[in-house]
Amino acid sequence: MSCSLPRDIQAVFFDFDGVILDNVHVKTAAFARMFQHYGPDVEREVVRYHMEHGGVSRYEKFRHYLENILGEQADDERLAELGRQFAQIVYEQVIKAPFMPGASETLEALHGHVPLYVVSGTPEDELARIVEARRLTGFFEEVHGSPRRKPEIVADVLCRNAWEASRCLFVGDATTDHDAAMSLGMEFLGIVPEGAVSPFPPDTAIASRVAICPAS
Repeated sequence: MSCSLPRDIQAVFFDFDGVILDNVHVKTAAFARMFQHYGPDVEREVVRYHMEHGGVSRYEKFRHYLENILGEQADDERLAELGRQFAQIVYEQVIKAPFMPGASETLEALHGHVPLYVVSGTPEDELARIVEARRLTGFFEEVHGSPRRKPEIVADVLCRNAWEASRCLFVGDATTDHDAAMSLGMEFLGIVPEGAVSPFPPDTAIASRVAICPAS
């Protein structure tokens, strides 16, 4: 089942992990692996926090893990080293990850009809390399990641193009995506895989696959 965009739509913004690529499990496993030597209780808490804070920068998560779970110092050097370790673990697996159901077809269908953007919590330089390696660069006007947060990124794009937030759509799988869209007055579509529990408010439009087509 596909969702047809309104005729007056000005742009569509996509989260990346769990929306374009089916790679959320890859990053969950990476967080668990990096903290497993602290014991099973810490590992479970790390995974729980990661799952409940989808779309948040990994560096914000690392800071939380160090300061609030381990009681350790989270200086810039330590955070940078954890970031390098994480990137080494996940990069090759993300490159090989399958598309989310319907995502590839949606990009093909929308390309050339409406401007498309990526807004992700992944570090921007790493995200750009992944998008290029997957040969997706041509589908998107711009690809944005952390350290800027999603509301700031989207607001900047809207301002530069003089677009109305209410005539743009954000497609995401995490509450941070929903919160960003709501804070700006955008339409939102939540991606919730078959059998998963929706993290979104009850009145949120959701779909189990990314199936969007241009206005006919």
